[in-house]
Amino acid sequence: MSIFPKCQTIHNYKYLFITFDRRTTKILTLFMLKIPYNYSIFFNFIDSYLSSGFLKINPNDPIILQLDELMEENDQFILVMNLTEVKIIYSSKRSMDMIGVEPSKVNPYEMMEAVHPDDIYRFGMARTKLISLDKDIYISKNGGALLSSTIKMRKPDLGFSNLLFQCYLFYSPIPKKSVYEIQIHTNVDNHKFGKSGFHYYTGNDLSLFRFPDEELLNIGPVFSDREFEIIKLIEEGLSSKQIADKLFLSVLTVNTHRSNIIKKSGKPQISDLIYDLKKQALL
Repeated sequence: MSIFPKCQTIHNYKYLFITFDRRTTKILTLFMLKIPYNYSIFFNFIDSYLSSGFLKINPNDPIILQLDELMEENDQFILVMNLTEVKIIYSSKRSMDMIGVEPSKVNPYEMMEAVHPDDIYRFGMARTKLISLDKDIYISKNGGALLSSTIKMRKPDLGFSNLLFQCYLFYSPIPKKSVYEIQIHTNVDNHKFGKSGFHYYTGNDLSLFRFPDEELLNIGPVFSDREFEIIKLIEEGLSSKQIADKLFLSVLTVNTHRSNIIKKSGKPQISDLIYDLKKQALL
């Protein structure tokens, strides 16, 4: 009997949105409008291939063909990883279209190489959090967890795209005791993020393992880039005067930021906030 729920997958349909210059009729933008689909297909995929450890994936299997179609329509690709062995087992074919790496060559090093320099720190912290989740799930031998974040990744041609990483982790005793990870990557360039500039969630609310919508993408830190910068410097042990000198700000401005940070966090003191951010792998 399956340990994962089977549901009917809702098909997605392709639409184009075009803007153009009225004077020259030159196309300015051309992109597909994404239509939400049911993520239950990923549980069906797990149910079909878990017994082989995801090593015998048939490219002509109707589930794989359907996944490939959905990935194409929604600018996505999927990875399967054995976290316990730190090994990528499977990548769908659109990895080449999205990050310029052939499916057979996708590995942790290539993924790190594709990350924008500004997001390397957050990407590294997310990997650290995944290792911690792997340990906790493996020890308990039960349950699952979710980590999702947006990371800027290199495009095959020029520039970078903002990709949503949705990492679903679960334990399985078959074919051998391991924690597996299903990692879905979605292009979210068209979403406007808040002050923090990125989405981030880690926890056990698997209702958030779904097709990305505005509500999901707006989950994340409430702090601005400047506030995060000050939090990091406080965590390093710098005083307000030292932070002011380093950032070319007045001490009054730094103290105002500190006060706002405490108000936003709802914590009695900054050390409590720093503890929570470290636990979430944001520091």
